[in-house]
Amino acid sequence: MTFPKDASLIATSKTATLYNASHIEVLEGLEGVRRRPGMYIGGTDERALHHLVAELLDNAMDEAVAGHADRITLVMATDGSVSVRDNGRGIPVDPLARYPGRSALEIIFTTLHAGGKFHDKAYATAGGLNGVGASVVNALSLWTEVVVERDGHKWRQCFSRGKPAAPLEQLEVSRRHGTQVTFLPDPDIFPDTIFQVERVVEMCRAKAYLNRGVVIRVKVEQSGEELAFHFPNGLEDFVRHTVASADRVIPALFAGSMVEQSEEYLRMEWAMTWTTEEACRVLSYCNTIPTPLGGVHETGLRTALVRAMREYADAKHLLPKGVVLAIEDVLDGLFAVLSVFLGNPQFFGQTKEKLSNAGVARRVEGILKDHLDHWLHGHPEQATSLLMSMVERAQQRINRKKVVAPVNRKTATSRLTLPGKLTDCIISDAKSAELFIVEGDSAGGSAKQARNRHNQAILPLRGKILNVEQANLEKFEKNIEVQNLVTAIGTGCGPLFDLRKLRYGRVIIMTDADVDGAHIASLLLTFFYRFMPELIRHQHLFLAQPPLFRVTVGSDSFYALDEVERDRMIEKIRHKRSQAKVEISRFKGLGEMDPHQLRDTTMNPATRRLLRVYVDDLQQTDDSFDRLMGKHSASRYAFIQEKAPFAQNHLDI
Repeated sequence: MTFPKDASLIATSKTATLYNASHIEVLEGLEGVRRRPGMYIGGTDERALHHLVAELLDNAMDEAVAGHADRITLVMATDGSVSVRDNGRGIPVDPLARYPGRSALEIIFTTLHAGGKFHDKAYATAGGLNGVGASVVNALSLWTEVVVERDGHKWRQCFSRGKPAAPLEQLEVSRRHGTQVTFLPDPDIFPDTIFQVERVVEMCRAKAYLNRGVVIRVKVEQSGEELAFHFPNGLEDFVRHTVASADRVIPALFAGSMVEQSEEYLRMEWAMTWTTEEACRVLSYCNTIPTPLGGVHETGLRTALVRAMREYADAKHLLPKGVVLAIEDVLDGLFAVLSVFLGNPQFFGQTKEKLSNAGVARRVEGILKDHLDHWLHGHPEQATSLLMSMVERAQQRINRKKVVAPVNRKTATSRLTLPGKLTDCIISDAKSAELFIVEGDSAGGSAKQARNRHNQAILPLRGKILNVEQANLEKFEKNIEVQNLVTAIGTGCGPLFDLRKLRYGRVIIMTDADVDGAHIASLLLTFFYRFMPELIRHQHLFLAQPPLFRVTVGSDSFYALDEVERDRMIEKIRHKRSQAKVEISRFKGLGEMDPHQLRDTTMNPATRRLLRVYVDDLQQTDDSFDRLMGKHSASRYAFIQEKAPFAQNHLDI
């Protein structure tokens, strides 16, 4: 087999021969953090910006968890800086023997992997483990000021972009103790340096729930707002607050705590209940660090619940003949919060989004199952009510497998489990109901928080849906995502399609505003065009238009769908306010948007933009789907060649 010569490949090969020692670069100090911030905080977007605050809060919380602090104060200043103060022991300021003339404080803030949490002498458990949190915040800030009170004096040192701006100085006598770190994020690193008050407040609220002994105060200088968080009942307060307006299967909470004294320290606290919502929601933490991607502790929780409920059902003979509780039967409607403290936690990456310690799943499972067994037998009436709701879901699941039929929305007298991870709306009038189809759990989680529960339902799909233009009938019938979609809409598909059984007046495809999102939307459009064309013909199918950019001027934010709209918006702003500083941030996906942003820009009928899908030329549309989505790759290649000039200017990589 021969390949045509490519001039670009030849040029690349010649360039590679010039590679020698002169191309090797060694980054000193914290320069590597500034060059590659994504390696340490996951990027430079809004989520990464707020991760800087989280790093400092984690350090303060470590002092509280260790029993050395009970007050934390966070101040959002008018100049855009944030300070976090605790009344703990205070960072050591004495010199380090390995670094003559330099204090421990300076080393901690200017050197990666420097800290007191690599062993258990100073902290039994800690959220900051790698000794990089404080130094990363310092490296990515325009300036940082650290004030320490300990040993009868106050000390201060200032830094600029990760480097000492002045030596450590001893100030006045002080009888207090603690640490205060103030920083201003560097605009050379972050396109948007404005902290969102709501996001910071929620971060502090969650930390207060996780340690019932701490008081966390938040002060917002610009608005003069001051908040204080203190929850004596910890996670129980968290769960009660979250499900206060939800319909619950049982009134009681299953909550508790446990310390396991063994070779590897483990402390746990949990609280949970079941609601009539179909979605399962588990919030997990390790050493007060949120783990949104879950991990071994969540695995232990889920396994414990399933085992305990199955054994209780068998012991009380509550299962009808032929019914076996599946995982989804037990977990649907669950809202749980799990907090574990480990002496040596292991996470995936510096952002610590998933826990990976071997053996923790088994330990969590054992502790939770024992406590849940006691709780179930100690509350027989509520345990039976809870279990019967799970049995009902199991029976409905079994019946769905026997007869594939549309599923009616739950009413006041009947509650039916819906397919997949669908979170349904409340309204019974199909004409006013809306179904948002989103890709993945991340976007689904944001959409569920942003939706109007009254008339908006959310169906997250796992990965990219089957390309029905290429798949055979067997693959189509076995594809779970396709079947969930058909069942949720309620009409059936193909020759069995019945528009009278449509459960939603609007079916809205809501994908990311990038190439992957466009691909997913194309796959869904192919499905609807081939198997539910009546949805399109009767104007029930829509495309959501999420923004790609946010343009911020002072406290005002505007949203743009694409580069063209963004540039027009900036030009208009500068025409009116020529001296205003314009900040531009790009959304990487729906999951990156705060729920209120997603609601205001994409889901609220008063402010959103929807595109109705319609067919104006049936033959041309049919040919286009066959050409682009069919099995003939040569047709797709020819299309790409035809559109190459367009792709060069508009391709989103």
